[in-house]
Formats: sequence, structure tokens, C-alpha cells
Amino acid sequence: MIISREEKVICVNEQDEYLGLANKMQAHIDGTLHRAFSVFIMNDSGEMLLQQRAKNKYHSPGLWSNACCSHPRFGESTTAAAHRRMREEMGFDCSIEKIFTFRYKAEVGQGLIENEYDHIYIGNYSGEIIPNKEEVASYKYVAIDDLYEWMKKEPQLFTAWFKMVLPEFIENRLVVS
Repeated sequence: MIISREEKVICVNEQDEYLGLANKMQAHIDGTLHRAFSVFIMNDSGEMLLQQRAKNKYHSPGLWSNACCSHPRFGESTTAAAHRRMREEMGFDCSIEKIFTFRYKAEVGQGLIENEYDHIYIGNYSGEIIPNKEEVASYKYVAIDDLYEWMKKEPQLFTAWFKMVLPEFIENRLVVS
């Protein structure tokens, strides 16, 4: 996947305060702290929706992760961006609720670094999914216990951020349920 030269991320400080804009690819090369969001979707059976990132993604291609992750555009709230990207990536939208923020930094391959102030959302959806093949190679719902077993056996199949945020997501999900 080729990143548009004009595509920008919102650079922030440790308090998620705006510092400016940076070219998306350059921010990932330099490891610049920037704003992001991650959406976790559960179905009516309590299973988590996972997406396998498309093979042409600029980092973490082919790896499994939560339903949707991305970056808001300048002037766009993380909530609005999360709804936009769910439609663009997974072909659906649903109600979501922000449950916490998560700060992480991780090498993600190809010489790139994710350094994000990540806004974490949860939603419930059991309807039709029409994934964008440019973004998503595959998807499935997985029971949490099965997911932990799978991750334990094959951690290399999952994105770095998903492995880091999942325990905190589970803990926070129980608080809001």
C-alpha cells in the first residue's frame, strides 16, 4: 500500500495536546508521538471481532488485530474518525463508547515505529460485515478465552499494539459492562 504524501497524523505530547501535523510515513519512521484510535467490537455472543490486516498494508501486513485502528484527521474527533474508519475498513458502523486511552510505543517491522496516544472504543455489532479488501484480508469473531490461547500459541500472528492493549481492554470492558 502506498501512503499519500499528503496524509498527515496529529502530533501530540504525553497529555494528548496538539503539537502539529506530520507526514504519516515520516512519523512512523521517526517514531513521533501521534494521536490514534482503536475500536473493539463485540457481538451478541460476547465474541470479539478480529481483522487480519491486508497483505499490502505499510506495516504489520497480514497480522490479526482488533476490528479497526487508525488516525484522526486534523479537525476530526477520534470518535468521528473511528466511525469513518469502521465504515471504510469493515463496511459497517455502530454505536461506540470510549473506555480508556492507552499510550504505547512499538517497533512494527519495515523499520517503522508506532508511538501512539491511543483512544480505545468499544461497540457491539452482530450484523453484516463487508470488509474493504484493500484494508482487510480476513475477519472473524473469536471468544476471549480462545483468543488468549491462540495468542499464547502463535503470538507472531498478532499486531504489537493488540498484544499490549488486550489485557487492559478486557479489564476496562468488565468495568463498563
